Amino acid sequence: MSTHNGNTQTTEKSTDYFVHESAYVDLPCKIGAGTQIWHFSHIMQNVEIGEKCKIAQNVFVAAGVKIGSNVKIQNNVSVYAGVTLEDNVFCGPSCVFTNINTPRSAFPRNTIDDYLVTLVKQGATIGANATIVCGHTIGRYAFIGAGSTVTKNVSDYALVYGNPAKQVGWMCECGAKLDDFEVDTATTCKACGREYEYCAENQIKRKE
Repeated sequence: MSTHNGNTQTTEKSTDYFVHESAYVDLPCKIGAGTQIWHFSHIMQNVEIGEKCKIAQNVFVAAGVKIGSNVKIQNNVSVYAGVTLEDNVFCGPSCVFTNINTPRSAFPRNTIDDYLVTLVKQGATIGANATIVCGHTIGRYAFIGAGSTVTKNVSDYALVYGNPAKQVGWMCECGAKLDDFEVDTATTCKACGREYEYCAENQIKRKE
């Protein structure tokens, strides 16, 4: 195994991303231009990270994980095998992902077949200290409140919080809360002017 520690590496001639001298990147992996990996973080083999990501202090990314572009992962987050983060996802400080539904120390479940898939779709925000129980999908531009525990799928644009997390409203792509509205009606974000329509039970979409 080759390791890229800081700005010293053994298998690539040059990089257009930044790795702090205290961080480790286990090669081979793919890291996009402009990405920054900061203090004490560890990126394992065969990880794919897109462009212009910010991986903050003490972040762990497990082997084979895929992370899109412009993703921000704050301090003390572990992204385990089975988790995928699409473009523009925000992971707040110390948020938690799991990947095994019924772990036991005496009965290891640590093969790829044991991991339940967690997908965090484009633009979603996960607040500080939130826990995402494995096997669920966080919809596009959804917003998970700080300290919440997600135990089921979250719809696109949904605002959820609590333990277990429950939907309490809708969020605009810009991060502002939308006014409440019902099926067959529409609303406009007061912050940015984007328009949304309520198209089905617990489903909204942006009006183009």
